[in-house]
Amino acid sequence: MTKYRIEHDSMGEVKVEADKYYGAQTERSRNNFKIGVGREPMPEEIIKAFGILKLAAARANRELLPEKMTERKLCAIEKACGQVIDGELSAHFPLVVWQTGSGTQSNMNSNEVIANRGNEILGEKLLHPNDDVNMSQSSNDTFPTAMHIAAVLIAEEKLIPAVDALIATFSRLEAENEGVIKCGRTHLQDATPITFAQEISGWRASLEKDRKMIKAALSELYGLALGGTAVGTGINAPVGFGELVAEKVAEITEKPFFSEENKFHALTSKDELVFAHGAMKALAADMMKIANDVRWLASGPRNGLGEIFIPENEPGSSIMPGKVNPTQCEAVTMVAVQVMGNDVAVGMAASQGNFELNVFMPVCAYNFLQSARLLADSISSFNDNCASGIVANREKMDENLRRSLMLVTALNPYIGYENAAKTAKLAHAENMTLKEACVKLGFLTEDRFDEVFCPEKMV
Repeated sequence: MTKYRIEHDSMGEVKVEADKYYGAQTERSRNNFKIGVGREPMPEEIIKAFGILKLAAARANRELLPEKMTERKLCAIEKACGQVIDGELSAHFPLVVWQTGSGTQSNMNSNEVIANRGNEILGEKLLHPNDDVNMSQSSNDTFPTAMHIAAVLIAEEKLIPAVDALIATFSRLEAENEGVIKCGRTHLQDATPITFAQEISGWRASLEKDRKMIKAALSELYGLALGGTAVGTGINAPVGFGELVAEKVAEITEKPFFSEENKFHALTSKDELVFAHGAMKALAADMMKIANDVRWLASGPRNGLGEIFIPENEPGSSIMPGKVNPTQCEAVTMVAVQVMGNDVAVGMAASQGNFELNVFMPVCAYNFLQSARLLADSISSFNDNCASGIVANREKMDENLRRSLMLVTALNPYIGYENAAKTAKLAHAENMTLKEACVKLGFLTEDRFDEVFCPEKMV
């Protein structure tokens, strides 16, 4: 039988499960917003970020307001925050994304859990959620701070390493396929030759550009809103709190966080997140292109391009025996579509900064973090289960190259564009080689054709 205790807030008493650290305000939100329960919880990255910022705030308050933030209170808060950061108290954070648009209830969830766990550690009821854990803060500056901390950590600790690993794989494949000549393609039609290494280098360079853009966007996310409190004026926070707490966050995370200069901007605008998500959308767009290239090149095995082999990981059909599909590519492309959709949600949410506060922050954070998480996971899966096992089908590449009519481009300097076009059209119409067509039309002799026609020099 479930046991309960009585908690209270400014609106009165609330019955809360006895084994939970959260209090009255969390319980009210849990009952009032039964939207997507079990499916769209507040992201764990946000909860961890709250643990970090509450720890930093307590340490800053200890220095600036020692008469209020005693050493005993600080020690209890530090221990409780450490458990939040480590994920040990995740069962005590039941709230969903679909709550107040300022994230107030998740801020209070953090305050209540840290206070009650801290009191348990102390063995006495010394900490108050608002007066102590939320000291010098407001939900209006803590939630945007948590968003920035979470965004930076997931990008730097998960997304960028995943991109780096795939870049390394493509670099290896480039070296292994140097000098392997194949047919280039534009408009999904045959084009002049390239080397397979050159084709792979395009994939690698795209990812390197995306990485650079994501890093550039992160430099704007290091700015923190803490210190602005309710509307950006810093009411109820001591002078210098914003700067000091940013220093503490930087020490805890070992990231170069700083206090945002204009807190009125920090509370109402989410443009830094829009910018950063745009960089992730660029990565998604490039991953869509790369995954599509890979599955086109691997298409077949007998009636497609068939120019590369990719790992065969699982059966591809419940009815067609022996069929194997490019499933990793498909997962990547689905993620790319989701990220592109999330970009719309992030942009729309960021546009709703009315007066002194944006009240679409939870959905903005949810979509941003989902995009980063999905991209990191799908890129790692694609790298481990597909890209790392790509092998060039050199015989098929050479066969396709020799059949390409666009090799006729090499003849332009010798017989002119129009005559070269006539050669290609005749070869296609009568299913003959370019050499046969060129000689038949009288543009070159067989010996002269062999002398000037060299696909290997076209790359």
